[in-house]
Amino acid sequence: MFTSQGPTLRELAVQALSSIEHGYDLLAPKFDHTPFRTPGRFLTVTTEALRPFGPFAAGLDVCCGTGAGVEALLPLCTERVTGVDFSAGMLAAAAEAVPEPGGTTVDWVRADARALPFGEAFDVAVSFGAFGHFLPAERPALFAGVYRALRPGGLFAFPVGAPQPFGSRWYWAMLGFDGAMRVRNLLWRPSFVMYYRTFPLGAVRADLAEAGFDVGTRALEEFGRRPDGSPHWRLVVARKPDPDRAG
Repeated sequence: MFTSQGPTLRELAVQALSSIEHGYDLLAPKFDHTPFRTPGRFLTVTTEALRPFGPFAAGLDVCCGTGAGVEALLPLCTERVTGVDFSAGMLAAAAEAVPEPGGTTVDWVRADARALPFGEAFDVAVSFGAFGHFLPAERPALFAGVYRALRPGGLFAFPVGAPQPFGSRWYWAMLGFDGAMRVRNLLWRPSFVMYYRTFPLGAVRADLAEAGFDVGTRALEEFGRRPDGSPHWRLVVARKPDPDRAG
């Protein structure tokens, strides 16, 4: 799972016993050599799925990590793309890894995603692989912050996978991981919130709607469909209403 350039077992153990912020500061220099980085295929598919909605002037990557989502937004945004994360280490790695193309400004902002410091500044926002760090009770603040950050008519988009079939290898792997994290957080401080089974699509849609978004989904056909015909992956597309375009 890890390349020779990735973190050692000891480094991963130290990270897992740290806070989320400090853990990612430690992991940042080697993060792109771990399986935790969003695979390029997901980024490409998301970019292409969003292309018909654009182009956009300004884009935001929420919990940007080392900048993979910022790179996905660059082909869609004509003026600027901003990555926000609360790990200074991840932001430093992102600034080093992501080239700034001519004509589009790239900004890096350190902030907590539950209290985003933006107001109607962006036309599109994305997030990849970060929602497991937020407990269900924290989603309303997260979504409300993204809502405030978007201009009227702006989009908030992110991929969501279908639940794993009961009894499958991945089902038990995720269940086991979440169980181990809950035990860890009961026994050790500071806590490290990272769960795979706390972001169900139905509850997420309800929270987005409560924040004010008009919520839809698009099947990401590139990842195929399950035996029941439902897609393995969907792109959630939540739009901030634009009163000037009503009716």
